[in-house]
Amino acid sequence: MIHSEELKKNPNLYLFLPIYYALWADSILTQAEQDTLNTLLKSQNWLSENELQFLQGYLDPKKDVRPKELKEWKSQIQTADIKKHHTLTDLGLDLVNKYSNGQKIELPEGALTAFHEAERQLGMINKEVNYIFQSEHKTVTGDLSREANFDISSMTAILEGHDAEVIRKVKAVIGSPDFKYPAKESLAQQRDDVYKLCQVLAEQGFGSWAFPKEYGGKGDMEGYFTIMETLSFHDLSMVIKFGVQFGLWGMSVFFLGTERHHKKYLKDIGTLKIPGCFAMTETNHGSNVKGIETTATYNHNNKTITIHTPHDKACKEYIGNAAIHGQMATVFAKLIIDGTDYGVSAFVVPIRTADGKAQPGVTIEDCGPKMGLNGVDNGKIWFDNVIIPAEDMLDKFAGIDENGEFTSPITSDNRRFFTMLGTLVGGRIGIPRSALSATKSGLTIALRYADGRRQFGPQSGEEVPILNYRLHQRRLIPPLATAYGLHFSLKYLTSRFLKKSEEDAQEIEALAAGLKAYTTWFTTSTLQECREACGGKGYLAENRIPDLKADTDVYTTFEGDNTVLMQLVAKNRLTEFKQEFHNMNLVTVFNYVAEKAKVNIVEKNPLAVRNTDEEHLLDFDFHMKAFTYREESILSSAAQRLKRLIEGGMDSFDAFNVSGHHMVNVGKAYIERIILEQFQAQVESTTDIKCQQVLRKLAQLFALYTIENNRGWYLEQGYMEGVKTKTIRKTVNQLCWELRKEAISLTDAFDIPDHCLAAKIAVND
Repeated sequence: MIHSEELKKNPNLYLFLPIYYALWADSILTQAEQDTLNTLLKSQNWLSENELQFLQGYLDPKKDVRPKELKEWKSQIQTADIKKHHTLTDLGLDLVNKYSNGQKIELPEGALTAFHEAERQLGMINKEVNYIFQSEHKTVTGDLSREANFDISSMTAILEGHDAEVIRKVKAVIGSPDFKYPAKESLAQQRDDVYKLCQVLAEQGFGSWAFPKEYGGKGDMEGYFTIMETLSFHDLSMVIKFGVQFGLWGMSVFFLGTERHHKKYLKDIGTLKIPGCFAMTETNHGSNVKGIETTATYNHNNKTITIHTPHDKACKEYIGNAAIHGQMATVFAKLIIDGTDYGVSAFVVPIRTADGKAQPGVTIEDCGPKMGLNGVDNGKIWFDNVIIPAEDMLDKFAGIDENGEFTSPITSDNRRFFTMLGTLVGGRIGIPRSALSATKSGLTIALRYADGRRQFGPQSGEEVPILNYRLHQRRLIPPLATAYGLHFSLKYLTSRFLKKSEEDAQEIEALAAGLKAYTTWFTTSTLQECREACGGKGYLAENRIPDLKADTDVYTTFEGDNTVLMQLVAKNRLTEFKQEFHNMNLVTVFNYVAEKAKVNIVEKNPLAVRNTDEEHLLDFDFHMKAFTYREESILSSAAQRLKRLIEGGMDSFDAFNVSGHHMVNVGKAYIERIILEQFQAQVESTTDIKCQQVLRKLAQLFALYTIENNRGWYLEQGYMEGVKTKTIRKTVNQLCWELRKEAISLTDAFDIPDHCLAAKIAVND
């Protein structure tokens, strides 16, 4: 310690001990700190020359204080009443009085003022300095812990709804020994394992679940989506293999075929007796299905159809089930009759024999190892004048009559094409529901880990769970809120799809495209955040997050590239916009303009744009108005921009091209409004008060976090001022802080089987 001889001679020197300890315990002395202390020393004219030199000796950064000496300083300081004092000077005075042996110590006038000024310059904060010397240090951050303020089983019941029994059956199957996660194996073994798991699922009746009862199913399309969603808590290669076989291959025959096709194929598809493929995508054309080049030429003489790949890059590529197991395929090709192209139709084509040999005229190439989903055997397929019977054309929307003439109940080529594809929109429901299950798994793992993993903490205090840190809450809790919002939105989409009519078919297709894009983008970004939030643990192969990341990455391009899909959504919204204005008379135009003016007056008045009242910021009505205003403004702006470009002489194709980023924003704004709308609807319909309260907070967090992310737009539009967006940021922080206590319970409500979570990562190290 500072030499006891000097202290015995003059106990006033104890005044310096807390300051010296605080500086040396923190790090080496900086030049600014040395200057501040030298100024302090020179101001204390009661110090003798020897005492001054002695104290200045400890200001030489080259002369480090020995660790033992530093600990002795702290030990002596801790003999004072630390909790009683809030400044180093006060603590020093306590030591002076303690060691003065009852003698009253007189300090020159102004001596303490100089000490307090030195503390200020050194940045010693009142009420914090005593923590340096305490043996225990309690903080609000450290005391924060999990707390279930709602019944978890009740929340699970809300999430599962009337699908609970189907979910229970699927969980029972994937919890059996057959579904134990295998060790990483060769590519061939992974594919074989996944195929065997799909056989088990077929035996359980899950594959044919959506097919009519007469073909071995239950006629339950909603149940099929729920099965796929629940299976996604397990192995995603298995899910995609399952989806290719029973969803794409099976549903294409079901939706595009007629009764003869159903009788011929559906039962064997549902039992996996006929493994098959969905051969739409071509190397040359990708998302542009209408541009595919594979031909299906009708032969009048023997009533057959010849399937042909005209050149190497017109091959079917990335076709699931093709490389190893597929025996038949739904092949999309241009129907040619007497040299006339009648557009894209679908055909059932054999590609492999039961013993695994390629059919004559069929060439199959393995796509090989992929970034993920290596249990799925993707392949390329070429057809060299492969002949099939004409009856194997799936002819619900287009066919060939007895005279070899093209027939269709739909006259327009465009309408027929989009009607045909519209029946297959189910894939854009299954994929985002699967993606969201993977996201729920990642969030559950990362949040459990963050709740148990302790790191850092206040000086002299215990380490703190990393989920107690606001930045960590910011990383994981807004995505948790979004996951809940997407869950209710995808349920809504499923319900709309199952009840769709011809009138709302296009709207539902756009909704499915938008939610597929939004959800899978969200999955990709959230799983990356979960990986980083788990540090090195999240990178280990023994844990699920690396597999979840790798396997879902391709979801952003499954069923259509997300950017293309969002433009599809925008075009649908613009079509509705165009129809709305086309049908307007003078009265409705006046009403529309008046309503817009009303929005400007009410929502953009000086009080509204600066309103930072908590009740206002948490109000559902404010959230919906902000989302709707953004959606309508971006849509209106896009329409005006396209109109201006086209009227200026630009080709409409070029106009859409240069407005691409605007189109994507139209789609995103629409989907975000839908998510908020369904989230709020669920909150209002929830009868369990405790569950309703936490769902309300989640909906508020989703809304405000989304507004915060778009604050630049709102500021540009004058819809909000900086004082309001700043307060929104603070409110987001507060909601994250409050929801931290319930975050683990909210993931428990997902009811993901423990064996699917690789629980090693979710415990304290």
